[in-house]
Amino acid sequence: MTIATSKPKTYTAEEYLALEVESELRHEYQAGEIVEMAGGTPAHNKLSSALNALLWFGLRKKPYTVFVTDQRLWIPVIDLYTYPDVMVVADPLGLKPGRKDTVINPILIAKTLSRSTQNYDRGDKFVHYRTIETFQDYVLIDQYRPFVEHIT
Repeated sequence: MTIATSKPKTYTAEEYLALEVESELRHEYQAGEIVEMAGGTPAHNKLSSALNALLWFGLRKKPYTVFVTDQRLWIPVIDLYTYPDVMVVADPLGLKPGRKDTVINPILIAKTLSRSTQNYDRGDKFVHYRTIETFQDYVLIDQYRPFVEHIT
């Protein structure tokens, strides 16, 4: 006996963006696949918020903008849409053509690592980030022990 399995639906980037605007949850998009992003733990949120505050105060009155959690990033080389925990963007802010809600020019991206995503964040996702022309610094924060990595 053969069990038929249905192929997962694939979406265009335009379909994803239309769905994401209406969604209460955040999703990552790559190669036609939409993946719900896991909710953060209190420790994850505290660490991301603390880094955001440090960067915000440290970069005040300088030509940078700091974003946290809900700001979507587009990586055009692989057509990936994602939501880094913290991003720093040099002014002027670069947005995806035709969008007012999708950043394209981060210089720093920070991720608070979780057990379920740390391999992706250190591996493929880092490779994807490195295709962004403006990208310079990657900060990885371990939420389970006092350890921060800074990759340039």
